[in-house]
Amino acid sequence: MNLLDILLLIPAAGALITLALPGDNPGLVRKFALFVSLVVFLFSLGLIGPVRANPAAYSFETNVPWIESPAIRYHVGVDGLSLWLVILSTFLTPICVLVSWRHIEDRVKEFHAFLLFLLFGVIGVFVALDLFLFFVFWEVSLVPMYFLIGIWGHDRRIYAAVKFFLYTMAGSALMLAAMIWIFNRAGTFDLPLLVDMLKTGQLRFTAQEAQWLFLAFFLAFAIKVPLFPLHTWLPDAHGEAPTAGSVMLASVLLKLGTYGLVRVSLPLFPDAARNNAGWIIALAIAGIIYGALVAMVQPNMKRLVAYSSVSHLGFVVLGIFTFTQAGLDGAVYQMLNHGISTGALFILVGLLYERRHSLEIADYGGVGSVAPWLSTMFVITSLASVGLPMLNNFVGEFLVLLGAAQTKLLYAVLAGTGVIFSAVYMLWLVQRAFYGPAPEAVRHHVTDMNGREWALVMPLIVMMVWMGVGPQTFLPPVSQQSRQTLEMVLEKPAPQKSAQEVAHAR
Repeated sequence: MNLLDILLLIPAAGALITLALPGDNPGLVRKFALFVSLVVFLFSLGLIGPVRANPAAYSFETNVPWIESPAIRYHVGVDGLSLWLVILSTFLTPICVLVSWRHIEDRVKEFHAFLLFLLFGVIGVFVALDLFLFFVFWEVSLVPMYFLIGIWGHDRRIYAAVKFFLYTMAGSALMLAAMIWIFNRAGTFDLPLLVDMLKTGQLRFTAQEAQWLFLAFFLAFAIKVPLFPLHTWLPDAHGEAPTAGSVMLASVLLKLGTYGLVRVSLPLFPDAARNNAGWIIALAIAGIIYGALVAMVQPNMKRLVAYSSVSHLGFVVLGIFTFTQAGLDGAVYQMLNHGISTGALFILVGLLYERRHSLEIADYGGVGSVAPWLSTMFVITSLASVGLPMLNNFVGEFLVLLGAAQTKLLYAVLAGTGVIFSAVYMLWLVQRAFYGPAPEAVRHHVTDMNGREWALVMPLIVMMVWMGVGPQTFLPPVSQQSRQTLEMVLEKPAPQKSAQEVAHAR
């Protein structure tokens, strides 16, 4: 058992132990969940050194049989693509425990058990190297989020949870069917082996097969992103979820879709990915502009931030399908940036909700005069979200736009309008909520940040600045893995081997 196996074991075991704790002692439950999540985060930092030393290979790899028939293996590993996504997940979980410290008062142990179980699921998706294992973790991550929204959400939580579940399950069913088709052709679910078989010509899909398989996987991932026009579940889910649920949904779960595109779709179906890139880029740019325009007219703060996610993740999809080094580097970096800045926005909106018990922008105003530090943190996070230089989003968006311009200048011009629109809706939100005269309800209920809130916000602010001024701390492993992925996508396929050659190779 290596460090990666331990990282999967601890949150799963922690979730089960949390359920066994006495329900009449919520303080003990909160402290235990915080302890477990901090231990997982500290352990995850141990992944950095070995992966940075060889980011194009899988580190901490475990590959053992799980089910004999069909041949399914417990095959996990971490590389330059998955490293920072794993650490992003472990970094945000203790922050989610802290942000829920006072807000969650009912079924406290069940809430924290689901939060830890969600961490187990998302880490599993990022490190799974067997397609069936990938699918299992994909579904595992769906279940706790369904309950987090459905039990601890706001007034329309059941509607939002069911909509989220049905959308994701529809895509999952297609993905499972595609996986079974691949297994029947190749005799294995092992992802690195499948990629190697495609490289050497032992496995080939016809153009029609590759097209349908690519579309099945793409639809599952696009729903999770979510890519326009498959995004309609997201504002409802965010609008009704508790703060911790919104943070994990925006910062981590949405990245499962973009990660799947890079990890699975591009290496397995390079020709189909190139053939479909045109209309996918068109959808990505449409999502960038549409999400920003709709965010401008939202009266609800959470829904505004939710639509901003549609816009920002359009940049990620655009970067992936430019098939350029800058574009793919920017896409992966923007996954991390979005996780930090949008997670912080949802936390700060949650802190306002705890005080004022309203998400309507019209119920605020003048918050800066009664809570200056809370307002300062919100302004910094908003500037990071709109891509101000020296803050994190600028680096990712710049690289994506650079990759888009290398592909076709029009792509960069159209996508660049999304950056302008994002400044409009975020700065307008800041102006309406934090400036002007403070209503009586705001003066009476809204207070400045306390010690617990500083502890959960400051790490995110530090990361925004660090990722903005020191991107080379994070980009080298990403770049090496991106280069390897692009080589697989852009190289000519190996010729189909004869049956005798395949038999001899085996």
